[in-house]
This record gives sequence, structure tokens and C-alpha cells, in this order.
Amino acid sequence: MIDTLPPQPPEQAIVITARALPDPAAERAHGVERIGRDRLANEPSGRLDQILKDAAGLQLFRRSDARSGHPTSQGVTLRALGGNASSRAMLILDGVPQADPFGGWVNWPAYDPASLAEVRIVRGGGSVAAGPGALAGVIAMTTGFNTGVEASAFAGSRQSVEARGSAGLSLGGGTLGLSLRGERGNGFIPITSDTRGPVDRAAPYKAASGRALWTIPLGEAADLQLSGSAFTDRRDRGVDFTGNHTDGADTALRLVGRGTLGWSALVYGQWREFSSSFASVGAGRATVSRASLQDEVPSSAYGGAVEFRPSVAGADLRLGADARRSDGETRELFSYVAGQPTRRRVAGGTTWAAGAFAEATQTKGRMTFSGGARLDRWRIGRGELREWTILTGATLRDDHYASRNGWLPTARAGVVADLANGLSVRGAAYLGWRLPTLNELFRPFRAGVDATAANPLLDPERLGGIEAGLDYRRGGVILSLTGFANRLAKPIANVTLGQGPGPFPGVGFVAAGGEFRQRQNLDAVRVRGIEANGEIRRGPWMLGGSASLAHAEVKADGAAGALNGLRPAQTPRFAASLGAGWENGGRTISFSLRHVGSQYEDDLNQRPLPPATTLDAFVAWPVSRRIDLVFRGENVLGEAVVAGIGGDGAVERATPRTLWFGLRLNAGR
Repeated sequence: MIDTLPPQPPEQAIVITARALPDPAAERAHGVERIGRDRLANEPSGRLDQILKDAAGLQLFRRSDARSGHPTSQGVTLRALGGNASSRAMLILDGVPQADPFGGWVNWPAYDPASLAEVRIVRGGGSVAAGPGALAGVIAMTTGFNTGVEASAFAGSRQSVEARGSAGLSLGGGTLGLSLRGERGNGFIPITSDTRGPVDRAAPYKAASGRALWTIPLGEAADLQLSGSAFTDRRDRGVDFTGNHTDGADTALRLVGRGTLGWSALVYGQWREFSSSFASVGAGRATVSRASLQDEVPSSAYGGAVEFRPSVAGADLRLGADARRSDGETRELFSYVAGQPTRRRVAGGTTWAAGAFAEATQTKGRMTFSGGARLDRWRIGRGELREWTILTGATLRDDHYASRNGWLPTARAGVVADLANGLSVRGAAYLGWRLPTLNELFRPFRAGVDATAANPLLDPERLGGIEAGLDYRRGGVILSLTGFANRLAKPIANVTLGQGPGPFPGVGFVAAGGEFRQRQNLDAVRVRGIEANGEIRRGPWMLGGSASLAHAEVKADGAAGALNGLRPAQTPRFAASLGAGWENGGRTISFSLRHVGSQYEDDLNQRPLPPATTLDAFVAWPVSRRIDLVFRGENVLGEAVVAGIGGDGAVERATPRTLWFGLRLNAGR
């Protein structure tokens, strides 16, 4: 569609976006945070996962970014609900859920921040339109392209290169937006110098992505949006036999109607192909051998949604329904002897959820009230875990699990009161839930010397929460403060049940120093916290920041009783960011300071990760009417950011100091 936006300088005027209906009126009571196009296009790392870290309470599963971390460790959550490779916040692009159909993680290299018009972060559960999976909130991305042609090229530390290009043009009576992005680099050695061994080396990476959006007006009151995207991502973990790659493609068709009755109808399909090799590192990190190989992990998701926006008796309504089906399986070689696999494993299944929702928002004077609910039918089916001996074909396991299904509700109610002089107060209560992923249900795995068994009987996670907030908007000042309390019932966690050496059910032999775990539903995770956001703009100057402080505690008994009262793994108590910038006549200088508090690598809170503070920088300076000279710096002070601690004591670090220099072209100016 051709979107009408507030007046902007010509070089920033977005003319092609994938906007559907206006932002729902109920979001006034949700405390929405927006990341605009300027911030997305002027980021030191050029990566969406790092941009999102500036949002209060937003947490990736691990501190490593998507260039060095394993793809399956790239889950995203909000409000300290516990680190999990499967996302507890729902990432959406133009209305389409983006979590991996098999594992629930996020393929961050698939997204080019510079091709987005906006990212909206809605914290808290109960998003009735987003549905299952939005336990901790929703991160909604909207595609956006500028007129003309844009391009950039960068060279960075460790022989890294990055290039992107986009174009917006007229086609067939509509508008077409295209973008391409590619990157590669030699990477850094993930293991710290004092704990690495002879087998450790730099971890190279390369990735590419592309997206197309074609919007076609259908008369004056409707649009047709056709979109397609594809990506490829290849990297390893800095040790032989740890290569992995992901390929993916998405396509979607959306019809949008405007007028007195706004409506939209969406159908989409997603396909992923993933493979990953895992290594076993010997004593002193002096030897390495292959431990297992996921040679194929095909998965797919199909879905659709319809929504209507009538207005009845002065109330704004949202009425709709949606459905999503995910299929996938992992095909693996394991139990290597003398460099050759001796066993084969196939595990996977199908999940499905469909529901209908209704939401109403009413404004009376200075008060706005909203309430909504949905009901979903869910199903887990075709689950299996088969293992056999490669040489003889003898069956070792042939487990087929009965289908399960049920009904679960989602709900949210909120109120906001506008006080004097730009001040408002709001409150909300909500319920939400998440279905276990196919990976959590059916696939056992190993990480270093640790082994984790699957659990086909996992129950859906369920969340209940309340929040209250205070907002101030006046002139160039935006301030927000929110307090919240959440209870996540039946959270899925990797629970430590034993120590190696020795054999354990579902995983086989665990070596000395390793831990045996199983995915289990704990009783609950309880979280209480506060979040603060602020931004001040004065002429060419900007100062902004965010902070979150959360007390999170596990409630568990029985086999998981040792976790009772502990903090969830990978969950910092405190995190904050501070940004400052200056922009004048196309010249831009900005800095971003991030701090993350201490957290634990493991569920038993025995491997602490120390706090870390990093500084990023960005400078763009015009050298002609259409060309900018750009400098980007990540972790410019060279802070040692500990990202993980292995069972053998090896310490993994996140991105060290990385500097970029390049040129940026905007032919649409």
C-alpha cells in the first residue's frame, strides 16, 4: 500500500510499507514502545537483534549475537520470564509470526533493519490478535522502503564485509519494494584466551537475505499486498565439526480494506531447512571429534487470519480469527565411533492452533477502557522418536506418541486516564499461553558434555499478570514508567537430574563433568519488576534510555525441587541502556551505552556470568549530495562480555571490539 505518514524530510519519506489497519486503539493501555526508521537505519551493528537490546526488559536467550551464537540459542523474551531458546515473545513481520516452525528460535540474519519502517514492542501477555506464543509480549515489524535507490557497503574488523541495497519503484499500477543484504567475516575466537586450547579458532560466518513487497490498489478502498523473502545463514562455533546453516523462504498474500469497516485477510507459508554439527572436545581442549550431526531439519508453517474493525455505539471493535500449523522433524546421525556415526535418529511431529477473538475499546472523556478475549483449540500430533543402528538396521527406539488437544483462553483488560499536561496513567491485567515447540517435545540434544532429554508430555505454558504505568508526552519529551507482576505457570525448563559419568535414560552415556537434564514443566516462575523508558529531543540533540529491574524466582518441587527459589537461567536482575545523538543537515553522531547485570548460565545457579557494559558508536557524514561516509563501532571499549560457561570450564565471550567503515548511497534524495 501507499501509506500517508507525517511530514518528513524528502530523504526519509517512506512511500512503500506493508501497513494494514491502523494501530488498535486498545494499545493506548499497553505501554507500546516504538523504534523508528532513523534508529533502525543508523545502528552500529546493523543487526536487528542488537537494536532490540536497547528496549527495557527485552532479552535474548544468550548474550552472543547472531554472528557467533548458535541459531538454536536465539530466542527472545520480555520481562524476565526466563531464558529459553524457544521465544516467549512473539516476533511478527507484516502480520506473519516469525518463530522457527520446529524450534521457536529466531533467525535474526533474515531481517535487514534498514528495510523496516518501524518496530513496535507491546509488553505483557494477552494480545488477543497475536494469539498463542505472545506470552511476554509482541514485537511487530513493518516493512518499509524509501523512494529511489539506496545502497551501502562496509568493511570491518577481522576481514568482515557487508553490503545492502534497496529500491522503491512503480510497477503495474502499484508500488514495488526490493531489498538485498549480504555479509561475511572471519569472526573471532569465541573462547576466552585463558580457557581456550589448541582446537579453538576463529568462527567465520556468512549470511544473505532478500525481501520483496508489491502493493496493488484495488479501487479506492482496498489494497492487495504480495510479499516474499528468503535468507541463508552459515556459521560455525570456532571448533571443527561445529558448522551449521539455515535456509528459509516465506511468502504471504494480504488483502486490506478501508473505509467505515476496516478489514484484512492474510494467508502465508513458511519453509525452513536447518542442519548443524556438534563436537566433543577433549581434555584441555586439545582434541575434538564429531559428536552428532543434524544433517536435515526440514520444517514448515502455514496459516491465515482475518480481522474486522467495526465501530458500534462509539466503541472500536476488533473481531477476527486465525490458525497456524507447524510441521517438522530432525534427522540426525549420532554415537560416533572412530569418526563414523553408528546410530540414526528421526524425531518430530505436528502442532496446530486455531482461535477466534474479540476486543472492544471505548473512550469516555479522559478515560479509555479496553477489553478483549480469545479462545483457541490446540493440538499436538504425529509425534515420534525413532532410533536405530546404522550397520544392522536394528531398532533401538520406536516411540510414537498419542495425539493431545485442548482449549485455552487468552484475555486482556486495560484502562488509561489522560491527566493534565501530557500526563496519563494506565493499568492492565492479562492471560496468555504458549504451546511447546516440536524441538522441546521430541528432540534430545547435547551441548558440550551436557545432555538433555526430550519430553513428549510437556504441557503448554500459561501466564497471568498485571501492570500499572505512568506516561508523559509533551513537546520533545517522552517518559514512561511501568510496574508489573507476572506468574508463568508450567514453564518449560531444562532440569538437571544427574551428573556424569554414567548412562541416563533418553540420552545414553554422559561423560565426567557433564550434566544430565530433561525438559520439564516447573511449577511456576514469579516475576516482579519495573521498567523505565525516556527520550528527550531538543533541536538536533537527542538523549534516550531505558532500564529494567526484575526479581524472578523459580517455584518447583519433586524432581526439580533443587531449583525452588533460584533465579531462572539466563535472566539478569538489572539491565539498562543510554543513548545520545546529534543530527543536523544529514550529519549524524550517536552513542549507545548498554549494561547487563549478572546472570546464571545454568538452572542450578552454579555458573554465574558477570555483568558487562559496552559502548557502541555511529557517525555518518555527507561527502556529496547523495553519498555519506559512515563509521560504526561495536563494543569500542573492548569489554570482555562473558556469554557462557561450558561444563569443562571453557568461557565463551560475545562480540569483541569491531569497527566498520563504509559508504552509503541514497539516490532518492
